[in-house]
Amino acid sequence: MLLILAVGLAACDVFSTLVDGWKYAKAVETDLEASTGVKPEVGFHWRNGRLESVTVAFPRLYEAKPLPELAETVRRAVGNRFKQAPDDIVLSFSLGKSASARTARLSDAD
Repeated sequence: MLLILAVGLAACDVFSTLVDGWKYAKAVETDLEASTGVKPEVGFHWRNGRLESVTVAFPRLYEAKPLPELAETVRRAVGNRFKQAPDDIVLSFSLGKSASARTARLSDAD
């Protein structure tokens, strides 16, 4: 009986963590959309009750702010919404099809 109760409570805790994490991720998406004008996708990874990582993926390059400033905006949004600081925050951008994307030209040192 005690084992069944323990398993049931553990399952509730896992479910609660997932639901809360989803709410926090959606709140970060909303905050970042308001501050950048672009809505990213936010994912998270919990392990043993610890927030290991939060991933923020923008659908395209964001060029309105320098990258360090955008990174700080993301760090602040994640810190304000998730109830614990993650071990890592991963920031990414989709580059889309390479034929339509802008390319940087590297100069030859010859």
